[in-house]
Amino acid sequence: MNTHANKIIHEITPLSDKDCFYIAERYKKEFTYPIHSHQEFELNFTEKATGVRRIVGDSVEVVGEYDLVLITGKDLEHVWEQHECKSEEIREITIQFSSDLFFKSFINKNQFDSIRKMLERAQKGICFPMSAILKVYHLLDTLATEKEGFYAVIKFMTILYELSLCDDARTLSSSSFAKIGMHSDSRRVQKVQDYINDHYKEEIRLSKLADLVGMTSVSFSRFFKLRTGKNLSDFIIDIRLGFATRLLVDSTKSVAEICYECGFNNLSNFNRIFKKKKECSPKEFRDNYRKTKIVV
Repeated sequence: MNTHANKIIHEITPLSDKDCFYIAERYKKEFTYPIHSHQEFELNFTEKATGVRRIVGDSVEVVGEYDLVLITGKDLEHVWEQHECKSEEIREITIQFSSDLFFKSFINKNQFDSIRKMLERAQKGICFPMSAILKVYHLLDTLATEKEGFYAVIKFMTILYELSLCDDARTLSSSSFAKIGMHSDSRRVQKVQDYINDHYKEEIRLSKLADLVGMTSVSFSRFFKLRTGKNLSDFIIDIRLGFATRLLVDSTKSVAEICYECGFNNLSNFNRIFKKKKECSPKEFRDNYRKTKIVV
């Protein structure tokens, strides 16, 4: 495994070029592996791990008894930390697979449409609800012991397909932190998203965005909320916070410098919004990330 200048481990996974995927099933009393990233896609399942803290990009959450996450963002940092977990019977199943498992002519077939969309969305990390976990639990439970390689691949494909049908999977990291471009079916929304991404450091006026797509301010606000599920001000805040959290991790700039560089014009307002969205202060977020960046 390698480390880059910022001390986040870049893991060289055990996945062989000749295998479709690599699976590791572990029973343990604690999580000790530091924050890391890798090129391979990863599906990670934990059981009996209540109180563990999961970090995926700039998403920080404490998980319950069961947790299932898919990460396809190359180099998106992630870690599961012990935090408040008291369990001594933690079970973890990690499946790593290459992006070329689904070569282009294959993944673009109609029958793989839902899997393709899920893999694209998982570039920011997605976590699945209990209903989806229950659907694939038996398949996950027996995958590591499947002796026939071909049937193991079919079983894994089935897991991915069943998960791709889930409507309630939740995106974890922000686009701006994960360095993933935003895509919308609506040309108007896409135009506005691109503008916000390019001008997040500046003051962004509703009237300017509405003019950009030839709508009135009131009509555009309603249209944007309908298409994205977020009101415009929340969307702009999330973009700015994503860039801010990335700077907290990747730079040594002060919190105040980052605040103003990311388009916030008031430090106390930035701290308040950050704490509300991330449940910790910018300084705590940075300290927590650095604490987990142990070089081994």
